[in-house]
Amino acid sequence: MTILVKKLRPDALLPRAGSAQAAGYDLHACMDAPVVIPPHGTVKVGTGLAIAVPEGWFGAIFARSGLAAKQGLRPANCVGVCDSDYRGEYIIALHNDLDTPCSVSPGDRIAQLVILPCAAAEFAEADALPDTARGAGGFGSTGR
Repeated sequence: MTILVKKLRPDALLPRAGSAQAAGYDLHACMDAPVVIPPHGTVKVGTGLAIAVPEGWFGAIFARSGLAAKQGLRPANCVGVCDSDYRGEYIIALHNDLDTPCSVSPGDRIAQLVILPCAAAEFAEADALPDTARGAGGFGSTGR
């Protein structure tokens, strides 16, 4: 699959896989100067990219595991959803989970993009739903 990417700034870096079998593609910070994210604060960081995800797919924005575990930085919404018809800049709202400030510099890897299929659906109101073994069991109802 080839995905078209438009650089909105000349210094923007295209998404890159960290290894041959990586599911996610690193997204890089694209800004003029480093930014500081205060403790338990959130800052929007641009990637300088617009991405044309094909119809029937979407771009899922996930945390980079090392960045989240070692530096306490993750997407504020945990998982971002970029629809196939969105053509604006991919911006990551980075949240700092630590009690100390964190900085992000131009070119830093700040999140990862995974391209996933998306099924189109129509919703129909119903008076009843088909029974299942689980039924209406909610949080923790299936055991540990």
